[in-house]
Amino acid sequence: MQSSSRTILQKVLISLAKTTLKRYRPGIIGITGNVGKTSAKEAIRTVFERDRNVRSSPKNFNTEIGLSLTILGGWKDTGGAFFYIKVILIGVLNLIWKRRSYPEVLILEYGADRPGDMKRLLEIARPHIGVVTAIGAVPSHVEFFAGPEAVVREKGKLIAALPATGFAILNHDEREIHAMKEGTRAHAITFGSAEDADVRITNTETILRDGMPETAFKITYGGSLVPVRLKGVMGMPHAYAAVTAAAVALAFGMHLVKIAEALGEYTAPNGRMKVIHGVKGSTVLDDTYNAAPSSVRAALDALKTVRAKRKIAVLGDMLELGEYTIPAHKAIGEFAASHIKILITVGDKAKFIAEAAEKAGLSKKNIFVYSGLREASYELKRMIEHGDLVLVKGSQAVRMEKIVREIIEKPEDADELLVRQSPRWLDTPGMYDE
Repeated sequence: MQSSSRTILQKVLISLAKTTLKRYRPGIIGITGNVGKTSAKEAIRTVFERDRNVRSSPKNFNTEIGLSLTILGGWKDTGGAFFYIKVILIGVLNLIWKRRSYPEVLILEYGADRPGDMKRLLEIARPHIGVVTAIGAVPSHVEFFAGPEAVVREKGKLIAALPATGFAILNHDEREIHAMKEGTRAHAITFGSAEDADVRITNTETILRDGMPETAFKITYGGSLVPVRLKGVMGMPHAYAAVTAAAVALAFGMHLVKIAEALGEYTAPNGRMKVIHGVKGSTVLDDTYNAAPSSVRAALDALKTVRAKRKIAVLGDMLELGEYTIPAHKAIGEFAASHIKILITVGDKAKFIAEAAEKAGLSKKNIFVYSGLREASYELKRMIEHGDLVLVKGSQAVRMEKIVREIIEKPEDADELLVRQSPRWLDTPGMYDE
């Protein structure tokens, strides 16, 4: 009965969302990828909201219900017994009385965790501009596909569905994504660090001031070059989010200087390479929203860009990798060995990170393997020293944000700073809570 109710609710929300799009006809920017969707979404919103009425989901709304909710309203809170009743009533009223306040641009995330997901999402909302951020050699959710190539094909359906008058914004630095330009009628604009990318990022540098970072770089396009400074963020993932936003804005005809000025207001979404003051004068790099091999590598690379007394990585399991699980974790261990001083792992699969890091040369005395979050949190908090830079990352189900909560300077601000702090999430146990 409960499952049947959810199906009826889903159908009602989808129907309302599709009818709403027909009535208001907003421009739609669709974002997909396995890494960097939310950061790119936030960067795009930051650039556009100065001059346009835009809406992006405040949460990770990238399913059929999530996409529909974003189309129907900008919801700050999504809980409570009467939430969906409110959504439906407001959706119906917006169809009866046309609102001038409805956004002229919607920024939507398209998640494709299983085969067929993209087709279902495109049936709800077909974008005018399609963005593919990054996928990686071993994508997350690959265990539900025939292999990495099948994941790429699923994501590529977003680009293939674009109209001839649309724009495909593609990551030039991933060969499989760059190749998507051959399968679309839309005009392609590529971004990345390669010399022949249309919108190129160069001269990236991150510095720490009073424990907080600033990432500076330059964006070039069509012979023009502008400097960009992102305050309070660290590493290439945020720089890539910014250059992605720049490519989208250029497709809309915005001037590069104006784009760079707007990007100065960008802030990191919670749990996505967010820098937070830690206990004992440490700095915490919170990347706990989720984890895939490519995003873990990017986070570890970010550690190399700044100076710190000691660099500590606290890494949990990477899930949904299927047959790639063990080799992917071992590869991260080998990679991490040259990037950090101390390694802490949490979970059954993350122990392979520890084993490989030791084989790659990281001292055994600096490697700590735990099976539970509580013990890992206690030992980490005990060993942290002034000036340490601590990266915390793991797949969503591992709930590594619980470790971050224990080591930030002001845990009373966790609701504002961390991911998954709603009552529903706080009451849901993680894989390794004991």
